[in-house]
Amino acid sequence: MNHVLEVSGLSVTYDSVNGKSTVVREVEFSLSGGRLGIVGESGSGKSTVARALMGLLPKTAHISAKRLAFRGIDLTRMDRRSWSRIRGRQMALILQDPRYSLNPVLKVGDQVAETYRIHLGMRRADALKRAIRGLEEVQIRDPERVVQQYPHELSGGMGQRVMIAAMLAAEPTLLIADEPTSALDTTVACQILTLLADLMSRREMSLIMISHNLPLVASFCDDVLVMKAGEVVDAVPAPSLRTASHPYTRALMAAIPDLRKPGQRLPVIERTVACV
Repeated sequence: MNHVLEVSGLSVTYDSVNGKSTVVREVEFSLSGGRLGIVGESGSGKSTVARALMGLLPKTAHISAKRLAFRGIDLTRMDRRSWSRIRGRQMALILQDPRYSLNPVLKVGDQVAETYRIHLGMRRADALKRAIRGLEEVQIRDPERVVQQYPHELSGGMGQRVMIAAMLAAEPTLLIADEPTSALDTTVACQILTLLADLMSRREMSLIMISHNLPLVASFCDDVLVMKAGEVVDAVPAPSLRTASHPYTRALMAAIPDLRKPGQRLPVIERTVACV
């Protein structure tokens, strides 16, 4: 089977004033297509794994792995020029809040067009025209007006659609979405997920979705990894998440409020933070 992504023995260690701190330990999984969810508490190492895959960790981070490969390419041996050919072009990362991910002093059109210019070599005028079509694809109304706006003029939902348009501009094979709906209300979040599902189907992309929202991941993804304190402690098919047998996974599911039980006292999970 041809794997889009192969991860074996991935560990991440940071230099700190107190010595070395290992925040991700021996993570293993593979992705051959479809949608993989990664869930866990804040500090469990989910986003660190995503940034390690994208080569976006700071210089104080040290990555080790038995195997870390994207479409057969060893990511542990990448130099800056090699990353520029893959990052954004074949692998893309959607961050969770467009208020902090989009450049506040650049117009929306310039930010989306930048992908076309860098990765596809388009001239500025052609890239801007293609950016307008890209905004249309993510169902933004009146894209000719939106490309002239600044990020602060957009709603949260529109900002997230702009982020998606920019990340999908070069038609990557793998999309990593780090909490793509956490800053959105429920209705807009559902619209964003429907949009992602449609784009994935049409473009035959693979997806890694990082989220705290277990019911969302259970309904949207094919398989789920559960992380705790930098380690993968459970791996289950998404439809089986609600009936998982691992104690930690069951504790996470039990901590989800049930609107049918007002005043319900939720159990408290004993936390062990990986990223300290």
